[in-house]
Amino acid sequence: MSTSDASDLLGVDLSEHAARAVVVDPTGRVTGRASGACARPAEIADIARAAAREAGLARPRLVGVAIGGEATPADVKTVVTSLQRAWDGATPVHTVAWGAAYALGEFWCGAARGATNVVAFSLGEQVSAGLILDGRLWTGSHDLAGSVAWLALNPVEREDYRKLGCLEAEVGSSGIVRRLVWRIKAGDHSRVLDAAGGDLSAVTLDHVLAGARDGDGVAISVIRDTVKYLGMAVANLAATVDPEVVVLGGTVHAAGDLLLEPIRTEAARRMPPAAAAAVRIELAALGAEAPAFGAARYALDHHS
Repeated sequence: MSTSDASDLLGVDLSEHAARAVVVDPTGRVTGRASGACARPAEIADIARAAAREAGLARPRLVGVAIGGEATPADVKTVVTSLQRAWDGATPVHTVAWGAAYALGEFWCGAARGATNVVAFSLGEQVSAGLILDGRLWTGSHDLAGSVAWLALNPVEREDYRKLGCLEAEVGSSGIVRRLVWRIKAGDHSRVLDAAGGDLSAVTLDHVLAGARDGDGVAISVIRDTVKYLGMAVANLAATVDPEVVVLGGTVHAAGDLLLEPIRTEAARRMPPAAAAAVRIELAALGAEAPAFGAARYALDHHS
């Protein structure tokens, strides 16, 4: 990847009604950061300016913004306009898809640093991913590369699969909760329901993870099925892309004690033997800041 003479880069992550910003230099060293709720895209400028102030910047040289898949074209335009106005239009603003930014961040400064071929994806309410091939971000012919939410891992055709994609429907936050709720409705007893005050609609992913850690049988079963889906996804990606590293973040990062080693085991069972011996499966190193790092790097690489 090329570099430029930019000295102060601002990376911003806008997703799920929150924003996070980091100011970094071209080596990835952080000099300022800020985060906060962001109910409207226009509010992102306040968070970006706060990060710049912490870094002692009058204005950043370049700005990159990681945009979540739920953002509309109008949202993207509003975000770009807001950030341009924050510095009187003097700072170029570049946008990049959230999953691509996630991969770039981990490739540049995180768990995949030094690798050449990388797959990185993050689980949350949505499932997003990015690919680095031969040291370069790969977005595909239609900017759809890394759409791992749509990996077809179950021959059953369900309505939520057609809306969200199979993998996201099963391992996104709502999907994991949904599978536990279905089990309870089918007659299985789970202490998770007690932890949620007896209200099925109040069950959250944190309840499910806590239940699995506390030995709740239904929660353990749901997590085991989640691991199977994730292991299949990792194995499919490894067999297709042949990466050096697969980086897992979001829910997997937060619940690595429950998920990482079982995912490694499940993926290895389904990979070509040579891939199973060679591919590293790692937790994200940058955590929630990975997309902001990646957005900054994207701006650096794509500014002419």
